[in-house]
Amino acid sequence: MMTYYILIGGIALISWLVSRRLKSKFKTYSKIHLRNGMSGAEIAQKMLDDHGIHDVKVISTAGMLTDHYNPKNKTVNLSEAVYAQRNAAAAAVAAHEVGHAVQHAQAYEWLTMRSKLVPVVSVTSGMSTWIVFGGIALMAATGVAGGLGFYIAVAGLVMMAFATLFSFITLPVEYDASNRALAWLKQKNMVSQQEYAGAEDALKWAARTYLVAALGALASLLYWAFQVFGGRD
Repeated sequence: MMTYYILIGGIALISWLVSRRLKSKFKTYSKIHLRNGMSGAEIAQKMLDDHGIHDVKVISTAGMLTDHYNPKNKTVNLSEAVYAQRNAAAAAVAAHEVGHAVQHAQAYEWLTMRSKLVPVVSVTSGMSTWIVFGGIALMAATGVAGGLGFYIAVAGLVMMAFATLFSFITLPVEYDASNRALAWLKQKNMVSQQEYAGAEDALKWAARTYLVAALGALASLLYWAFQVFGGRD
């Protein structure tokens, strides 16, 4: 278990460092005011209009970095700072979230795959580690490597695998949304060269948070798989 705690601790540290860097980047680029004077909400609405999407609403949501697109009620939810602010960071985030709305409207395959996994992952992700651990404990208590405990542990690994798959499917979804956002900002001449550079850098660091999460999920899955199947030797 000590190895597991070290692994989780290392991943948590990297995640914290990336998150801290992301917040620092957004703070920096929040000081670069847009020459066009548009707010994040206005940027989002214009991008929706330019893509012919008229059934999605842009709304404000509480919190910091709580921005997201909700495909169920078709809303682009922008944090209070992004919704009202008129800077490079706000433009980047607003355009990125609309990028998800565009993906939804165009039935982007990776987004569709992720959406199908949401019900499964929402149920299994919270319990998978406990089920694996319980199965291993039962294997140790009974001294039977291939008995009920093993199958319980494998069931937990399957659940964990779905969460890991979800994390990796999220990567192309997030990178594609950023690419759509940056392409639109550039093509429509919405930002200056300096503003574009800030938006690009901010979205790059945002994407890295998802990359760290995916690698962390994979590392955890491999660790527990080794414990389960190694315990049979």
